[in-house]
Amino acid sequence: MDNNQSLMRNIGPFALMLTGLGSIIGSGWLFGAWKAAKIAGPAALFAWLIGAVVILAIALTYAELGAMFPESGGMVRYSRYSHGSLVGFIAAWANWIAIVSVIPIEAEASIQYMSTWPYDWANALFVDGTLTTSGLALSALLVIVYFMLNYWGVKLFARANTAITLFKFAIPALTIAGLMIAGFHPGNFNMAEHGGFAPNGMSAVLTAVATSGIVFAFNGFQSPVNLAGEARDPGRSIPFAVVGSILLATVIYLLLQVAYIGALSPEQLAGGWHMVSFSSPFAELAIALGLNWLAIVLYFDAFLSPSGTGTTYMATTSRMIYAMERNRTLPAILGRVHPLYGVPRPAMWFNLAISFVFMFFFRGWDSLAAVISVATVISYLTGPISVMALRHSAPDMHRPLRLPGLSLIAPFAFVCASLILYWARWPLTGEIIVLVVVALPVYFYYQAKDKWQGFGRDLKASWWLIGYLPCMALCSYIGSKEFGGLGLLPYGWDMGIVAVLSLAFYHWGVKAGWRTPYLSEEREQDAASMEGMPALSH
Repeated sequence: MDNNQSLMRNIGPFALMLTGLGSIIGSGWLFGAWKAAKIAGPAALFAWLIGAVVILAIALTYAELGAMFPESGGMVRYSRYSHGSLVGFIAAWANWIAIVSVIPIEAEASIQYMSTWPYDWANALFVDGTLTTSGLALSALLVIVYFMLNYWGVKLFARANTAITLFKFAIPALTIAGLMIAGFHPGNFNMAEHGGFAPNGMSAVLTAVATSGIVFAFNGFQSPVNLAGEARDPGRSIPFAVVGSILLATVIYLLLQVAYIGALSPEQLAGGWHMVSFSSPFAELAIALGLNWLAIVLYFDAFLSPSGTGTTYMATTSRMIYAMERNRTLPAILGRVHPLYGVPRPAMWFNLAISFVFMFFFRGWDSLAAVISVATVISYLTGPISVMALRHSAPDMHRPLRLPGLSLIAPFAFVCASLILYWARWPLTGEIIVLVVVALPVYFYYQAKDKWQGFGRDLKASWWLIGYLPCMALCSYIGSKEFGGLGLLPYGWDMGIVAVLSLAFYHWGVKAGWRTPYLSEEREQDAASMEGMPALSH
């Protein structure tokens, strides 16, 4: 047992943080500053700060859970431990949707940047805001590369990822320095003719948090949590990796936003912030400023940064499918681990197929980023509730990390996540909620196979979530016109109502938690895996 345990837990805190940072710094930095400024103007800086604070609060709740349950793919199992199988299934499905869709968006980002190369064949890859057939084919080829890097074990992935992360940390730094030195216009931050610092008001700043890719850009903090089963001393490694990666990424994103806003010329801003259109924002800015060397580096990095993230997510999503199969809500074949390479290959094949489906329906970074961001927010909602519910229902459980002040952090995180869901604007809010619940027939099928054992108790613990999702959809539908609603709720009051309602659902959700039998199941399965199942090793 000791040998297996040491095999499973051989990722140190720094390597784990690099995994998080490698996941965070993907395509988000290549497009996020452009999209956020397009929506909110220079006030996009506030959007990044708001996004960082919210994600950090949410991440801290998951850090305690990850240390409590250091298992591969853990983020799709925590709600099952605290509230039973129904809440667990909805949370797992939302989390998986939010993560697996990142794999195709990273490939699409690379090809979208490639489309501004000075060649006719490259220009034909991305036309009128969408990838063409040839662009989709190249994107699919990149996804297959991510797949192959993980297929023969994650040791290859881990070695490649550390080098890629260190490199792609340097490229944003070069971009920031190059743009600021070559052409910086301080006046861009408060141009009266284009509406000043916040040309579209605070509502645009909040919408930018939800839909411009900011939430999506920070999403990589989940990778250290999902790889907790392979971390040394998870009580220390996980919070270090999660908090460290988010703080470093925040500094990078803020500086990139400043550099982007300052680098735009008066001609490029002639039509206002909403009219600034790029296929490869930073590369095209570099060319406009005569920084051809930087443009070449950026074109190269447009393959490297997204590919590092796509490779990481191909690894973590296979763990998530493996964990969902352990929940007994997916076919058993998806939980099979290769005896030699220690990776769940059937789960990888499944994620590869789903990546192609997302790529077919969303043919560009812009269209897929908003969907991923909102799905991500929904996937975060159960973490703050699960961690506090477990403190009440299972106070005796070993907690390698017990965060001080979590009784305040958790409700703050839940309310903020609810507000981001609202800021995403109707109808996107409603559409993503439908996407989250559409998989329920799969859950009911497996419940029926299990003769509905324990279903009544699990249903009782899920009423808060069953009520929460349509309530938030209704608030979005009748909300203020600033957020796409009918205008029945006046601007300002609408956010107050959402905050109060979400706080009520938070307390209901915490009280609905119970000491589920899945907690003892988790210990038994972990013991069995130690003795007989090959480790998912790094």
